[in-house]
Amino acid sequence: MLKPAETEPKRGRRRVRQSTSLHDKQSERDHRELRIDKVGVRGLRFPIQVRDKERAVQNTVATIGMFVDLPKEFKGTHMSRFIEVLNAHGNIVHVENIEEILYAMQQKFQAATSHLEMEFPYFMVKKAPVSGMESVMDYVARFDATAFRKEIDFVLTVKAMVTTLCPCSKAIAARGAHNQRGEVTVQIRSRKAVWIEDLIAIIESSASSELYALLKRQDEKEVTERAYDNPVFVEDLVRNVALNLNKHLDVTWYKVEAENHESIHNHNAYACIEKG
Repeated sequence: MLKPAETEPKRGRRRVRQSTSLHDKQSERDHRELRIDKVGVRGLRFPIQVRDKERAVQNTVATIGMFVDLPKEFKGTHMSRFIEVLNAHGNIVHVENIEEILYAMQQKFQAATSHLEMEFPYFMVKKAPVSGMESVMDYVARFDATAFRKEIDFVLTVKAMVTTLCPCSKAIAARGAHNQRGEVTVQIRSRKAVWIEDLIAIIESSASSELYALLKRQDEKEVTERAYDNPVFVEDLVRNVALNLNKHLDVTWYKVEAENHESIHNHNAYACIEKG
């Protein structure tokens, strides 16, 4: 049996731990000779601040993806460095920092190409058409930015829900017409920044009627009759949006998609127009 004094380390004596170097597996040579176009992290949620046409700025939360290209000689990339780059710009990402983040990723990873994707809810206060009661509507916006060396490619995406009333149903039915809720997705490239609100306005004005979060009885009557007086097919919807985008001198490329969630069919109707 050990003596009591031998069971405890002497006070003041520091235990010495042997230092071991951690092997950097990602930096090993890869012999498959295959370059990877995009590698990184996706599904990261982070606070962001976006320009708001009415209130200057809007705070929201984005789901973020960050990627770089990986040369064929490297086995892997260091995923933690993406988070380091993001947090180096503070606890809120500002839209104005997007280029800086792209260039920082290039430098951190010694990459030729970097990518940043940010998808987030965007909120607008809307007034009901008759009662004037205010409510908050949510939309989906997305930024896809790519830096190839010093060249930046930026795509803005906006998604909005609308009402469409079927022209065929109105023409053949003795009583009423069926309608549906449609989802419109607009993607653009532009010479200058385009307001998210302006794209939402183009989408909503191209449908049978826009949607509201809050409607009183008199508002519901107005919206229903407005849709009945303005029937549109899914084809009409994408064409209407495209015509409005053609008038926007700063838009250099666009893709418009519409999908109607049919109310009397067991399928959805879809249409798409791309230009540029």
